[in-house]
Amino acid sequence: MTANLSSTKARAALRTSARASAELLLILLMLAVSLWVLGRMWSVVWPLVIGLLLTTLTWPPTRFLLRRGWKPALAASTVTVLFLLVAAGVVALIAVPVASQSGELTDGVVDGVQKVREWAAGPPLNIGDAQIDKAFDSAVSRAQDGLGSMVGAVVTGVSTVVNGLVTGVLALFLMFFFLKDGPRFLPWLARQLPGRLSTDVPTVAARGWDTLGSFVRSQAAVGLIDAVLIGLGLWILGVPLVLPLAVLTFVSAFVPIIGAFFAGFIAVLIALVSNGLMDALIVLAIIVVVQQLEGNVFQPMIQSRGLGLHAAVVLLAVTLGGSLAGIVGSLLAVPVAALIAVIWNYMREQLQEPSPDPGTAEPETGIATPS
Repeated sequence: MTANLSSTKARAALRTSARASAELLLILLMLAVSLWVLGRMWSVVWPLVIGLLLTTLTWPPTRFLLRRGWKPALAASTVTVLFLLVAAGVVALIAVPVASQSGELTDGVVDGVQKVREWAAGPPLNIGDAQIDKAFDSAVSRAQDGLGSMVGAVVTGVSTVVNGLVTGVLALFLMFFFLKDGPRFLPWLARQLPGRLSTDVPTVAARGWDTLGSFVRSQAAVGLIDAVLIGLGLWILGVPLVLPLAVLTFVSAFVPIIGAFFAGFIAVLIALVSNGLMDALIVLAIIVVVQQLEGNVFQPMIQSRGLGLHAAVVLLAVTLGGSLAGIVGSLLAVPVAALIAVIWNYMREQLQEPSPDPGTAEPETGIATPS
């Protein structure tokens, strides 16, 4: 005998689905409006983001000075000046040689791509020129779109070089104020918010700050280790442009997974053009070994899995960020995903049912227990 469907249960299920759909649409609308407002305010948000990222790097020495009894203003000023000196030293010792060799680096990449095309056109692959040209044009188009997205995201609202310099100076000033007044921000924020918000928002902000600092410092440390090891291997093999490639490896470390692949691809191409196939294969082996050491040894040790994100989530976040905002989106995708995870985990904590106290007496059941 076939059971009939309950019309009452069906209507209840439809009402529940409709209510859930309406609530989801409202949430998506709120997110869309928030992103639109964020885009309109990007000329202000971008210096704020840069200031926060710089603060995560410079906060440990500031905290060290504060614990030694330094005044907040003096500690923040000292660290800011030291940061500017270090940045100027990096520009003088690394950026200038990299800029002087950028043309050679570009030519090497183009020559490497041409060699790959010639190899693919010959046996055993025998890929036709039309297929190679189509794939190459598609790759060039994607690269140009990514570059245009990066430039557009960085210079939104900045139409002149002077405004760009003002943006950098504003980020430095924000870093100084964050270093100086950061410890007093959360107590001040708690006093401004009503009810539970005075507890929830500062707690989430503190956890988010810890997560952001863990990401930036760990990625910088891992990128430095990768750059030193890969650069040392390139130097031993006599591959040219060692310094630019090492710098590219360090910078690419801030874009997880995809950045390492991109930097390794460029290094192998340069080795192929300058030293031949055998050295290119050796460079590829060095990069694979270093990446395995990074993923299985360095990153777990340094990062201690502080972000709590699965590798698949990281890859999807980087892909989505790149599609939405180019290179800048790829750079910010992982920390944004980590901050979303922090908020989600806190909400789950607040929504969980309280666990029963082991010391609480069991409810009476009417059954006598032996004394």
